Amino acid sequence: MSLAPPTARRVHARAPGKLNVAFDVGDVQPDGYHDVASVYQAVSAYEDVWATTTPDADAYTVAVSGDLDVSGVPLDGSNLAVRAARRLAQHVGYTGGIHLDIRKGVPVAGGMGGGSADAAAALVAVNELLGEGLSTLELQQLGAELGADVPFAVLGGTAIGTGRGDELAPALVRGRFDWVIVLSRRGLSTPAVYGELDRLRALPDIAPAHGAPRVDPAVLQALRAGDPAALADALRNDLQAAALSLRPDLADVLRTGEDAGALAGLVSGSGPTVAFLATDEDGARDLANDLSEYGMQAFPVHGPVPGARVTTP
Repeated sequence: MSLAPPTARRVHARAPGKLNVAFDVGDVQPDGYHDVASVYQAVSAYEDVWATTTPDADAYTVAVSGDLDVSGVPLDGSNLAVRAARRLAQHVGYTGGIHLDIRKGVPVAGGMGGGSADAAAALVAVNELLGEGLSTLELQQLGAELGADVPFAVLGGTAIGTGRGDELAPALVRGRFDWVIVLSRRGLSTPAVYGELDRLRALPDIAPAHGAPRVDPAVLQALRAGDPAALADALRNDLQAAALSLRPDLADVLRTGEDAGALAGLVSGSGPTVAFLATDEDGARDLANDLSEYGMQAFPVHGPVPGARVTTP
């Protein structure tokens, strides 16, 4: 049990953002939440977190930087990475302080799990910093207390998520898949998107009750085969209609990307980031260049990549 600060040092951990290759959302539950069935893929857009011990008892501070707009990231105790650091410290009995430096490479409020990746990286970094040796599974369990996407950011790779999305089972994937991410200058609130989904589903003659969510087997077959064309045919996000209802301009982004040669496009998670699936690495690079010429902020990523890890100095 770590009761006092160890010798001051700095640990760097990195965690990936994610795409929801498939996202099936069940009906709203009495507690206001939704069960989901999702296929997550960790992609090469990263959050970097450096953790340092401080002598101030129970003091947790954070600084945030990045090439992306980070103005909406909280710098107090509500920051998810700060909450993760505090939760791990409580778990192991550490009573000193911790400072976090975060460099963001995943869009803020973009539907790619950037805040969850921050939390996952903080868990891994603080675990190493304090020399506790908690297992990946233990870190996932702590992460699940913070948010549904945190356990996957710890795990990485490609996985099926059920329940609230935090009950994970690794999925078999052959090779790599290349994507182009298009950023948006305005974020979307995840609760607002879910609320809009419920509103749309309540409209007459829209759709029957959704029932229990499930993963389309065609998605898993395409991943196992390493076949981007087959995966393009199976992509699905139940939140996309709600995101487009709140942000109709995203429909133009989807059309532009598909006209430019993407195999398929979809809103990532709750949006507003849009992800386009490309044939291969060269195709993704060309597509990103073409979309940039249309004035979009686009960049290529690939997956699957590992989850949160301590980086070597």
